[in-house]
Amino acid sequence: MSSQPQTTQVVSPPATATFPGRDLISIRDLSPSEVETIFQLAGLLKARPANFRTALAGKQMVMFFEKQSLRTRLTFEAGMASMGGTALFMDQTSGRLDAREKLSDIAHNVERWIDAIVLRTYAHSTVEGMAEHACVPVINALSDLEHPCQALADYFTLLERFGDLKKRCLAYVGDGNNVAHSLLLTAATLGSKIRIATPPGYSPDAQVVADAQDIAQQTGALIEILNDPHQAVEGADAVYTDAWTSMGHEHEAEVRDRVFLPYQVNEELAAGAAPHAVFMHCLPAHRGMEITDQVMDSDRSVVFDQAESRLHVQKAILLLLLGGKVGRSNSRNAHA
Repeated sequence: MSSQPQTTQVVSPPATATFPGRDLISIRDLSPSEVETIFQLAGLLKARPANFRTALAGKQMVMFFEKQSLRTRLTFEAGMASMGGTALFMDQTSGRLDAREKLSDIAHNVERWIDAIVLRTYAHSTVEGMAEHACVPVINALSDLEHPCQALADYFTLLERFGDLKKRCLAYVGDGNNVAHSLLLTAATLGSKIRIATPPGYSPDAQVVADAQDIAQQTGALIEILNDPHQAVEGADAVYTDAWTSMGHEHEAEVRDRVFLPYQVNEELAAGAAPHAVFMHCLPAHRGMEITDQVMDSDRSVVFDQAESRLHVQKAILLLLLGGKVGRSNSRNAHA
């Protein structure tokens, strides 16, 4: 008996689940149901990648990166290629994006050639400006204020590990930076629990905290902003840290290394977490500084799971933003 030739089924999200023409500048742009849609689609993309081989055929994405990158660049490029699309890279590490010509002029050029714009910048205003002027989706791949793709990948990792995130507590210890901001907003949107512990003077942005608390009132999330790392970690399901000195703040490194030393995620601090707790870092890690080898290489470390999750979550974001009809929402903020 001759076998029938196998065909690959292309699976697309339902039309009602797509976010056509939208931007992803901040976690604040997403409603709780939209975050859940991203996670559901990311899970499907991870389980059945071959089904999406031509999902973005003919689509082109450009990436403008003012900062160096390993995970962000490769996961966006590999993700786009795996769905049949094309990724183009513009290296802006030698000069800011708008140094040569006006940002609005760049946006109006690019929107005529490209289907999506991915930005990794210093100033958050650069991402906002591009989104204001370009009529194609703009994705924040990191700015000085937020890192939404990272936080979504982190919580997708926790979802795979623990299931219902409403019952879990993430403790973040270290600098109140862009990663901390997006984790705060994601926890709030999901109705989860998060504790942020930073040294005095290095707390998260007050407006971001206020916005997260406003969202939490709608979702039932619990948010604590602390200074004591041991208090934050006590009984937590996940312990997260990041570099003490972010790109652009290298001149502060010597001072920060002294100030943040009590916030190092080492075996002593980790012992205060729940017995089943996992340890997280968005990478690159400065081993022996914000996290020790013993913790990062332990059986409970999920740092490389987080890195893998970037691929699946960003593929879901691209598919949702590019998979629908052309058209833009008047308001990006889903909580407005």
